[in-house]
Amino acid sequence: MERKLVAAKNLFTNGDLFHLFLPLIIEQFLEYLVGLADSIMVAYVGESAVSGVSLVDFVMALLISLFAALATGGAVIAGQYVGRKQMDESREAVTQLVWLVGAVSIGIMVIIYLIKPFILNGLFGQISDEVRRDADTYLMITALSIPFLALYNAGAAIFRTIGNSKLPMQIMLAMNIAHALGNAILIYGFHFGVSGVAIPTLLSRIAAGVLIIALALNQNRELYIRKSFTHNFNWPMIKKVLGIGVPYGLENGLFYLGRILVLSLVATFGTAAIAANAVSGTIVMFEVLPGMAIGLGLTVIISRCVGAEDYEQVKQYTKKIMGIVYVANLLSCAVVLALLPTILHVYGLSEAATALTKQIVWWHAVGTVLIWPLSYTLPVTFRAAGDAKFPMMVGILSMFFCRIALAYLLGVYFNMGMFGTWVAMFIDWIVKAILFVWRYSSGKWTRVKAI
Repeated sequence: MERKLVAAKNLFTNGDLFHLFLPLIIEQFLEYLVGLADSIMVAYVGESAVSGVSLVDFVMALLISLFAALATGGAVIAGQYVGRKQMDESREAVTQLVWLVGAVSIGIMVIIYLIKPFILNGLFGQISDEVRRDADTYLMITALSIPFLALYNAGAAIFRTIGNSKLPMQIMLAMNIAHALGNAILIYGFHFGVSGVAIPTLLSRIAAGVLIIALALNQNRELYIRKSFTHNFNWPMIKKVLGIGVPYGLENGLFYLGRILVLSLVATFGTAAIAANAVSGTIVMFEVLPGMAIGLGLTVIISRCVGAEDYEQVKQYTKKIMGIVYVANLLSCAVVLALLPTILHVYGLSEAATALTKQIVWWHAVGTVLIWPLSYTLPVTFRAAGDAKFPMMVGILSMFFCRIALAYLLGVYFNMGMFGTWVAMFIDWIVKAILFVWRYSSGKWTRVKAI
């Protein structure tokens, strides 16, 4: 039997949803926009700087995804306690989350410095001495920001749990502006080279992490971090957080592993394919941007409803927000496709790379509108309800058997080239969508307990 307690009224009004989702979309848009501006400014330094920075940023993106997964685990547990109106337990969950990600991130930072030679010479493969030098400089400086990245993710999760997505957006906006200005001053004004890219990155991440944690310590807020100079880890609570965070983290980590394997295949298809793949990857992120942002808000909504044991509202909000994601993705894809000729003109790619990019972006838009929400928004409901292992297993298996295996089969055996690797990704979406719809319809995810 499904657990169900009918609430007197909806936990979230349409106004609540608007004020939760809009700041999240703006925050994600600004993050990608500043990243695009950064890449243009880095290009001013030189090709070796672009390569070195992009290689290190790929490692950082992996770490960010792991911290985001831990933060999601904390947000789900805290959100479910909020739904039960057990605020002491919710505060304990977020306090444990902050100390956990702080300790883990410091350990990861130390490991990064210890294995730096392996990262530069082994993981990055055959790169020129100039690229290795620039990557070394960028890594040495930005690795110091790892604990602050982790703390920002934890702090942002705390505020989103109580429906305050505006504050993290404001912090991200201020830090992104400072970051971009710092880059411009140090690169164009003082000609610092790669250091001119790394130093503003480090300082903006430190400021964001310190600021959001300082605000989260304010005990006048509904949900806050308990102040303490010493800390006793509450292992039963941490186990609950890790029960969501670890499966999601593994799913994210293997996703990046899959990307590396597919990129190594793309590199065999020639310069035009490599350029088209890179540019397409940047452009299509704006197509799915609203869906990714709304997914962060959906975690908050579902966890609160599950905490209140109101599965009717869980299903109601899942269907409603899925509809919102479909509309938002349709609008974002329409904007991207309308601007595509101008964007491609700015990039100035070869004729072959331009044609390939156009083909990928159009097909990706079709998949984004029709399939993507079922593959990426629907499993958010499962995780927020405590059912994190099923999406993890589906994600891992479909990654290896669809995205990787089919990429080689279609790209090489069927001579589809680089476009075949994207077709493999679309098939991966379809397989996941089918399995997630089946899981949702079965109702088994409602019988998994996180707290």
